[in-house]
Amino acid sequence: MSIWKTIISNLPEVEGPTQKTLSFREKLKWTGIVLFIFFVLGLLPLFGLGINALQRFETLSIILGAEFGSLISLGIGPIVTASIVLQLLNGSGIWKFDLTTPEGKKTFQGTQKFMSLFFIIFESSIYVFLGGLAPSEQFKGTGFYFQLQLILIFQLFLGGMLILFLDEVVSKWGFGSGISLFIAAGVSKSIFLQAFNWIIPPGSTYPPGAIPAFFISLVNGDVTTALIMISAVLATILVFVIAVYAQAMKVEIPLSFGMVRGHGIRWPLSFIYTSNIPVILVAALVANFQLWGRLLQNIGYPLLGTFSANTGQPLSGFVYWLQGPDVVRSIIQQHTMFIGAAPYFQALFYMMFFIVGSVIFSIFWVQTAGMDAKSQAQQMIASGLQIPGFRKDERVLERLLKRYILPLTIMGGITVGFLASLADLTGSLSRGTGILLTVMIVYRLYEDISKQHMMDMNPMLRKFMGG
Repeated sequence: MSIWKTIISNLPEVEGPTQKTLSFREKLKWTGIVLFIFFVLGLLPLFGLGINALQRFETLSIILGAEFGSLISLGIGPIVTASIVLQLLNGSGIWKFDLTTPEGKKTFQGTQKFMSLFFIIFESSIYVFLGGLAPSEQFKGTGFYFQLQLILIFQLFLGGMLILFLDEVVSKWGFGSGISLFIAAGVSKSIFLQAFNWIIPPGSTYPPGAIPAFFISLVNGDVTTALIMISAVLATILVFVIAVYAQAMKVEIPLSFGMVRGHGIRWPLSFIYTSNIPVILVAALVANFQLWGRLLQNIGYPLLGTFSANTGQPLSGFVYWLQGPDVVRSIIQQHTMFIGAAPYFQALFYMMFFIVGSVIFSIFWVQTAGMDAKSQAQQMIASGLQIPGFRKDERVLERLLKRYILPLTIMGGITVGFLASLADLTGSLSRGTGILLTVMIVYRLYEDISKQHMMDMNPMLRKFMGG
């Protein structure tokens, strides 16, 4: 075990600040620098790339904070995969880490970084050798083709390492974590372009941006297009508002310090108890079904369904039912609610898959990530907390928490599954999963900043933050 600790303690890392706390301005500066580098990396294409079969998987790119075909095609995938695997191993007791001690935390973080490096190499090889990101077909059958594959893998590895170190810079010098920041940045960019891009592509009448297209279509007298565009904007705003409201809801349990009479706190349990983890896992599952369905069709075994050769859209099979139809757009285009039974059944199946999947993953995550009633009770007792009027007993706390945690887990799972599928079915400006992730990430970032930096920020900004 000493050899393993020697390996993980000698992995390259970003040096943290020498001072205990950083000012708001310092954190803002480093967060801005990292965001700028992230966007620049997303504009750098892979040298030697001929086939980009992954560009059709929009959901997967949102979850991974990736830009398929660029230097950051892997995105945060390797880091998130390593984190989830390690959390499951730790939560299930297969590989236990003592996270209550500094040494245990250091070992956990070092192991996670080593696993991230492994997944960077593994996913780079999978993407290239399975044809997701491959050299041009004209070089196939030549020795140069294999050399180009190795060059692509090296570039993906380089991009993965840069994302890994940028994540560390944000965690130590900026706000929140790089993983959350990259997801929110990618989704925000997508929404901004879908809303305001005014450049009209060759052969098109309207620009891709919904708001410019709305005004141009009104000028042209095209009411149908105007309604489609404004409905997309309104759907996005609706999902944002509901998500912010749900994220702000909490159940607060009054607790007291056993050693200090008259002093206590209110322990908050969020309505969306498992945050965005369940909907990430469901969306990743859907994206993987589509990815494997396409690979199976390519080798002549369309077991999961068939895809269109031109658009890449699912045409039949299980993958067809896992595609969220834009019901609102269809109703506006056909000027009637009676658009046939198939779109409604497909929409219902899609929504139920997200809701049921989110509930299942919520329960699973609570049990494996140490968020169950027993683990929370142990954490509270270790902090010296107890229920006012009751003796200090872990079992009493556990019974109380059980009354809240399971209902919150189920209702939170239903809520995130419903909102994610609703955004897709109403044609919002980005995928529902991405909108939810961004709302939760930005809201949590707002809470952290308001707690830590309300006193050292600019007075105008402090007023804006509600201080």
